[in-house]
Amino acid sequence: MTRVAAIDCGTNSIRLLVADAHPDTGELVDLDRRMKIVRLGQGVDRTGRLAPEALERTFAACREYAAAIKEHGAERIRFVATSASRDAENRDEFVSGVLDILGVEPEVITGDQEAAYSFTGATKELGPVDGDSYLVVDIGGGSTEFVVGDDHVRAARSVDIGCVRLTERHLVRDGVISDPPTDTEIAAIRADIEAALDLAEQTVPLREARTLVGLAGSVTTVAAIALGLPEYDSAAIHHSLIPYDQVQEIATRLLHATHEERAAIPVMHPGRVDVIGAGALVLLAIMERTGAQEVVVSEHDILDGIAWAAAAAV
Repeated sequence: MTRVAAIDCGTNSIRLLVADAHPDTGELVDLDRRMKIVRLGQGVDRTGRLAPEALERTFAACREYAAAIKEHGAERIRFVATSASRDAENRDEFVSGVLDILGVEPEVITGDQEAAYSFTGATKELGPVDGDSYLVVDIGGGSTEFVVGDDHVRAARSVDIGCVRLTERHLVRDGVISDPPTDTEIAAIRADIEAALDLAEQTVPLREARTLVGLAGSVTTVAAIALGLPEYDSAAIHHSLIPYDQVQEIATRLLHATHEERAAIPVMHPGRVDVIGAGALVLLAIMERTGAQEVVVSEHDILDGIAWAAAAAV
């Protein structure tokens, strides 16, 4: 058994997992799992740089996580940074700040590496599928990863469609977000998604796998709404099956709702209120493209994959 700390720093959120990894049984026992919305990718699509206020929010979360890691006595720490920090001109500033706070340098991984970690985290406890494969989709803030595999990754692709990136690109004008989006704006988001799916399909056989597994906050929030939960409940969401018809109805409702209507949904995290519509539309478009009649929702994702990578490190 190895006690590890894994940090996943994405475009929208930064998450911590401290866990005991048992490689012989394939079991990862959570000790501390938490998330903060820091919007590290604020404005990156437009400016190409990480904003000072976004960096400070992220560093504040890192300081909190450093205290938790010390308290639990994790033997190994692995910090992975994804889409926003890959794209930023000033990512060195981000790297040095994290190193000062946590004592480890963040790994600014490629989209393919991100996909592999997501696949491991999502499928390790599901086990092998006889004569079939999984399609794992990780809908993040800045990008979406597509991975097809069985007991190992066979094809992967990361494309630049994420809930924050699509929202900022199509729904924000002069700092003001459309409320609610117009049909024209929704159509523009959909066109971006379809083009990205075309790109992904050049590498990943999206229609080949029979089991679609969906990861990350946009998917889990849609699942929580579909389940009618009075509050966010990870145990109820994990491995729930959400049919296509419900995803379609929820995505349509979210895209045409006002900020206040979305914020009033009991399971809605405040940091997702303005970006959930775009995220739900990405999931819907994937299900339409693949013909999936349902999505298996997983609370275990890239964060769990990072923890397994930390445990395996020599």
